[in-house]
Amino acid sequence: MTSGSSYDAYEGASELLRALSAPIRLAIVSELADGEHCVHELVDKLGVAQPLVSQHLRVLRGAGVVRGSRRGREIAYTLVDEHVAHIVADAVSHAGEGS
Repeated sequence: MTSGSSYDAYEGASELLRALSAPIRLAIVSELADGEHCVHELVDKLGVAQPLVSQHLRVLRGAGVVRGSRRGREIAYTLVDEHVAHIVADAVSHAGEGS
């Protein structure tokens, strides 16, 4: 480990990885890599209940991974940074190599 302010980067990376630690959150990030989606669109694509999607979006939003913007009566979610999509794609690809 390094000392001082560079350690902060490790803490930030740890928080990001913790936010991505649930399979459904990885799937949400993968879907958002293709563009913005509302909750009901994510529910349809992922085949999980709306409250579950909303709960995981709240975690991702709290971690600064996604942001929401009002689209009429709905909120459209997008990735804050495309780097996260690459991290998820690489992790999924790596996990698939062992199968």
